[in-house]
Amino acid sequence: MFGQTTVGSGGISSNASRVYRYEVVGLRQNEENDKNNYEIRRSGSVFITVPYNRMSEEMQRILRMGGKIVSIKPLTV
Repeated sequence: MFGQTTVGSGGISSNASRVYRYEVVGLRQNEENDKNNYEIRRSGSVFITVPYNRMSEEMQRILRMGGKIVSIKPLTV
């Protein structure tokens, strides 16, 4: 899921159309993400694209994996 777009088919609203990109550093392999079929790459930054309505969930997931959000920027369509 890292570096991938997580935009779903939420309704057509101003919130559903807003998408943000997180720049995250410090992610590490742990119990939370050991369930994945892949390892976390070891580069400095990871970019995660998230729709507005999932921002809180994604922030919590990043923190559980030991990451630190460096920046949050809106993406324009």
